[in-house]
Amino acid sequence: MESEKYLEGQSMQRPPLFESDGFIYWKNRFETYVKSKDLDLWHVITDGDFPPIQNNPETKKDEIVPFHKQNDDLKKKLAKNNEAKMVIYNALPRKEYERIFMCQTAKEIWDTLLITHQGNNQVKANKIDLLVQQYEQFMIPEEESIDNAFAKFNTIITSLKALDESFSSKNCVRKFLRALHTKWRAKVTAIEESKNLTTLSLDELIGNLKV
Repeated sequence: MESEKYLEGQSMQRPPLFESDGFIYWKNRFETYVKSKDLDLWHVITDGDFPPIQNNPETKKDEIVPFHKQNDDLKKKLAKNNEAKMVIYNALPRKEYERIFMCQTAKEIWDTLLITHQGNNQVKANKIDLLVQQYEQFMIPEEESIDNAFAKFNTIITSLKALDESFSSKNCVRKFLRALHTKWRAKVTAIEESKNLTTLSLDELIGNLKV
C-alpha cells in the first residue's frame, strides 16, 4: 500500500527523526529524504496543498471540482496533501506533534517548524551573517589535520546550505586552499598548476591533499 511507505518501524522507509538541537542538520536530511521519495510531496510541503481544481473541457477554464465529480487522477493528486502531512508526522516526536497538530496543511506544519526552530527572517539572516563570517575567517592552523579542517569547513557550508545560502563549489575550493597553513604552499601550487580549479570538487581537493 502507498501509505505503508511512511510507517514507523520500517528503517529504510521512515523519514529522519526530528532533532530540535540539530534542526538545520535534520531539515537538510528530511528535505533530501522527501525529494528522494516523491517530488510532489516536497512541493506540497513548501508551496501548499494541491487544490481540487480541474480544467472544464466545455468552458476551457480551471474550476473547483466537488468530490463526487473528481476523476481518479485528480483524487490521486489530492491524496498527496495528506501523504505530505503524514511523512512529517512520522518524523516528529509527540512533543513536536502537540505543537503543530492544529495546523491544517503540510505547509502550515513546515512553516511552524521553521519559525519555531530556525527563527523568523531576521533570526535566519543573523545566523547566515554569522556563518558567512566564519566562512570568510576560516583558517587552518599548522598542527591541524586535513580531515579535522575539512569537517569544520563542511559544517559551515552545509549549515549555510540548509539556510538557503551557499557558495559555489569553485569558491569553496579556492577558500579552502587559501585557508591552508604556509607549510602546504608547495602542494597548493602543484594542485593549482595540475588541476582545473573551476571544475575541481571539494571532495577531490581533500583527496589530493591527503595523498
